[in-house]
Amino acid sequence: MLINVADVEAAAERIAGHVIRTPTVPSPGLSAFLGAQVTAKLELLQHTGSFKARGATAKLLSLGEAERAAGVVAVSGGNHGIAVAVMAGALDIKATVVMPRSAPRRAVRIAEAAGANVIVADAMDGAFALAEELRTEGLTLVHPFDDPVVIAAQGTVGLELDEDAGELTDVLVSIGGGGLISGVATALRARRPGVRIWGVETEGARAMSEALAAGGPVPVQLSSIVSTLSAPSASQLTYDHVSALVTEILTVTDAEAVQGTLDLADHAKAWAEPAAGCLVPAARKVLERVGEGARIGLVVCGGNASASDVTAWAERFGLS
Repeated sequence: MLINVADVEAAAERIAGHVIRTPTVPSPGLSAFLGAQVTAKLELLQHTGSFKARGATAKLLSLGEAERAAGVVAVSGGNHGIAVAVMAGALDIKATVVMPRSAPRRAVRIAEAAGANVIVADAMDGAFALAEELRTEGLTLVHPFDDPVVIAAQGTVGLELDEDAGELTDVLVSIGGGGLISGVATALRARRPGVRIWGVETEGARAMSEALAAGGPVPVQLSSIVSTLSAPSASQLTYDHVSALVTEILTVTDAEAVQGTLDLADHAKAWAEPAAGCLVPAARKVLERVGEGARIGLVVCGGNASASDVTAWAERFGLS
């Protein structure tokens, strides 16, 4: 069953005071760079550096006393784990975070510093399996995307974008497991029925594209450097939302995502991660499809990439 805009509005009330209403601003630099009017929703300025704080907070606030006492477990390529660790610490809830070995070391350090017990698994599918094992032992799973409470809270990004942005024809949202785009599309389709919603994936993390091609979630092989988008599969819940509400999924290469990160720094003056950088090359593809007169909204989902990480990726792909 799909969530609705009333669920998103209720989530907004629940998490108010715990999260930041991040800026929604026109970007003259990106507008000139892309040749179309661009508005950026700066979720990289959210608590913990990404939109993930919204869903984590909503889920943690929904727990009963026994669940809070037992603690929670989360699996993450970086941002969700940081969000659960930090927000659980703020709410005095014990958290365990399982991350794949590919997760940024910085994410592991931040989660540990927030008081979480961090366990590193060899790969993302193993991380999900271990988190499920811990759930059966009594911890409450705070899933990064397969949870209507989490999706509704991520959708508050869309509510704020609707309320704070001017006219938009097209909104671009990055996809890992699909929780953010499911919530944003729910909110925007209700508030602005004519807006087109575009999802963006990297070639080595195509969980939603593969699900749409197969008619439902399927396991995918992950090879992207963008760990924060590297879900081993979509869920039925996110697949149902995306298939009903999203215009199209666009795919970019890892190199294009890293170049987009550099372009955001140069033209938007925003230090983002490749999970957000991928929106810039995808916006060019959207403009090729829709033609003149487009007014683009970009959900700049996170900024948890270190300068050394971005430099290393840029050197690997021969970028400047």
